[in-house]
Amino acid sequence: MSPFLKMHGAGNDFAVFDGRAAPLAFSTEALTLIADRRRGIGCDQVIVMQPADDADVFMRIFNPDGSEAGACGNATRCVAAILAEESGAKRLTVRTMAGLLGAEIVGPGLVEVDMGAPRLAWEDIPLSGAADTLHLPVALGLVADPASCSMGNPHATFFVESFEFLPIADLGPALERHRLFPERANIGFARVDGPDRLRLRVWERGAGLTLACGSGACAALVNAHRRGLTGRQAEVEMDGGTLLITWTEDNRVLMRGPAVTSFAGEW
Repeated sequence: MSPFLKMHGAGNDFAVFDGRAAPLAFSTEALTLIADRRRGIGCDQVIVMQPADDADVFMRIFNPDGSEAGACGNATRCVAAILAEESGAKRLTVRTMAGLLGAEIVGPGLVEVDMGAPRLAWEDIPLSGAADTLHLPVALGLVADPASCSMGNPHATFFVESFEFLPIADLGPALERHRLFPERANIGFARVDGPDRLRLRVWERGAGLTLACGSGACAALVNAHRRGLTGRQAEVEMDGGTLLITWTEDNRVLMRGPAVTSFAGEW
């Protein structure tokens, strides 16, 4: 039996397993079953905490299809909340496949994560060839001309006037696997509601349409500001809740939002 915590950040939900004391590994079949909302625990990603030499924890992030993600902002806040509850510390560090992330407890159930510097060069996202990352030559159906960046994982943000009649469930899978994205990409659809507010829906690679995507919210703010559509800070409203994203003058992206434990169990 493996104990777990079911947690979420703005509705982006996780099954969090603790592999720090003893090694813990899951097959692709097990990951798919754990994530299944009818036969398993049900989650957007499976999180496994492991020991780290240079951080408070090493966080592994697995999608329902068994693929591994490099970063997940909402999961980072949840794991930081676990560590804070254990130690009483207010500042923590979380190692991910994409790098080292700093987290700070800023209020009850409220965590801010430093997601680092956005990567804007085409080879760092990565794209399959040289392209202007502010205006990618990608179009499908009602959407076109996305901006792209990496927040530890690749993102493309399409700016839309409305979500009405936008078939995200059809667009997402095709755009995720567009030939320009050799490692696939997270696809964001953002509506600008003001210089300090975005409405966002995200199709996550390997997971599908989720209630929230922390790195996607960061990418949306970065890409919106690069386009001159917003300031350097905005509230990003998603289906499951709202995150406050700030792109600082010294090129750090800060993400503030909730971290909630739904229940504990054993698998």
